[in-house]
Parts: sequence; C-alpha cells; structure tokens
Amino acid sequence: MNERTASPIKLGFVINDIATEKDNFTTIRLARRAIARGHEVALIGLGGFIYDSNGVIRAHAHRPRGTGYADDAELLADLQADDARIERISVEALDVLMLRSDPADEVNERPWAPNSGLLFAQLAALKHVIVLNDPTHLTDASNKTYFQHFPEEVRPVTCITLDAEEIKAFIAAHDGHGVIKPLQGSGGQSVFVVTPDSGGNLNQMIDAVTRDGYAIVQEYLPRAVDGDLRLLTLNGRPLEVEGTYACIRRYNDSGDARSNISAGGKYEMAVPDEDALRIASIVAPKLMRDGMYFAGLDIVGDKMMEINVDTPGGINMADDLTGLDFSGHIIADLERKVAMRDHYNRTLSNTELAMM
Repeated sequence: MNERTASPIKLGFVINDIATEKDNFTTIRLARRAIARGHEVALIGLGGFIYDSNGVIRAHAHRPRGTGYADDAELLADLQADDARIERISVEALDVLMLRSDPADEVNERPWAPNSGLLFAQLAALKHVIVLNDPTHLTDASNKTYFQHFPEEVRPVTCITLDAEEIKAFIAAHDGHGVIKPLQGSGGQSVFVVTPDSGGNLNQMIDAVTRDGYAIVQEYLPRAVDGDLRLLTLNGRPLEVEGTYACIRRYNDSGDARSNISAGGKYEMAVPDEDALRIASIVAPKLMRDGMYFAGLDIVGDKMMEINVDTPGGINMADDLTGLDFSGHIIADLERKVAMRDHYNRTLSNTELAMM
C-alpha cells in the first residue's frame, strides 16, 4: 500500500554499484519505503557522477519504474534488470543525498572510488542538497582512526601499527589476549581473536591483517563471547519507534569469533542496557558536531568496539523482527528536514540540517 505524502521529495542514494547491491541491504529497504511514501528515488554508483561542462553536478542513476513493490527483492530486481531505467539526472535537483557506499568494498579494485564519491557529495552540499552523513566530516571518518577521537572511557585499549613486534608486545601486555583487525573496513573479514593458545598462529594472523595496511589491535573484552549490540542512532540519539529501540544483538554460536551478519552471525532484537545507553549519550555530542545523522554503534559490555558511519545496517532486520516502521520513521525525518531547509530559505548549513 502506498502512503503518499503531500510534498514528495527527491531522494538519492549513493551506493558502491547497483550490481553489488543485495535485497537485505538497509539502502534497498529505505528506497522501497520512500517509494511507498510517494517520493522520487535514484540510486547512484560511485562511478556514476559527472561534473558537467556547464558546472552542474550530474549522475547516471538507476531509477525504479514502479510506484510500489511487494518486497525488497522485487525492487532490487527492477533496478538490476537488463533493461533497467537509467537516467542522466541533476544531482543538484535532489532534496536529499544519502551516502550509503562501503569504502571497505573498494580497497582492492577501486581505491579511488570512495573519496571521489565524497568529493562530489561535498559539491552537492554547496548547492543546498541535504547530504547525509555530512560529506566533509565523513571524509575524516573514512577509516577506523575516526573511532579514536571519541572519549577514552567508551573505547577498548587500542594500538594501531604496521609493526609485528609492536602487535606482539601489546598482546603480551594483555596476558596473551587481544583482537587484531584491519584499519580499513573489514565487515568481519581478517578479524582474529588472539588467546594464549594461539602460539605460532599469531604470526600468520599478523601477516594476514598487515599485508593490506595498518592493523588495529584491541584488548579482548570477555563479554564478546555473547556477541555484541548494534545500536542505531538517528540525529545523534538512539533510534526509537513506539518505545522500541533499533537495537540488535548479533552473535555467532558456531565458535566463530565474528558476530557480523555478513560473516555468518545471527541476530535478534535486544533492549539496550544501561551501559549501551550511557555510551550512546557520551558519543552523541561528537556525532552531532560531525553531522553523523545515521550511525551504528557496535557495543560489548561497557565499551564501543566500532562505530559505523558509512553504511550502518540493520533497519530491515528491525522492521521485520518487530513489525514496526523504523525505515518509514527515517524517511519521515528526511521529509521534515527538507521542509525545515525550505522554511529557512536554504540558509541552514548542511551539518546543522543533518542533526536538527
């Protein structure tokens, strides 16, 4: 059923590439929900932008042909069809541009792509398109060093290095325990939990991570054995609909240390405990200052293991597990932001609009 609004908006999503999108991605759910509310939707791959000769920012975009879809799979099939609707659009004519590409997916084949997308997004913001998350600060947040700018009390003890001996010294200082993962991305790839029994495997773990760049080494949090919480935030605060938080417990009962859904982890809805809500309140000021409109906090106990500001996922899971309309709540919030921008004759900055 379509839920048309009085004032349709034009909404663009920047993705890695339409060919790599999947029907369980949050982006596809948000796009389908926007279509159901009567909005115009366009999906733009990182390689699709154009700075036209007349100075207009344009893009080759995939556009849905329908006005309503039964499920996410039906929408994605339309967008990925051999005869898909592809148009050369004006990015400047969009009301909102949501940045939903994952830099980790581009490290090997297209290392130029993420920064290029952010640069075009910055130009769009200058034309009063509401760009979320804020592209200037998102450039600074493009790897896990961004995490180190949050208060120490919410972070595990961390070392970032390329030096194998430094990694070994850190592990030794923590009684043989630790977690090693790549500085850039990962999605659960090349993440290793070190224990006193790791022995000679430690060298292999270090090699596997550092062959592609810097490694992050963190203290191991014993409560990680029970999985972690993915707490989604909107406008800097925990996303909540009808008294229910968009909070998912991710776990792996196969013995694999990774709880990422993409790495085979399982999930269920969860109620954030006092520790999780305290962490969210501590990180909120920086999220707000940086225009990180939509983010995912990955929490173990009283520590935040990671923060995802590029492609936080889980909205589709929260929708489906609860029957609540988290995705619709986000689209309605974008409608509100567009109205606010227009009320103030486009004089509010992108960062201000991102968090209001």
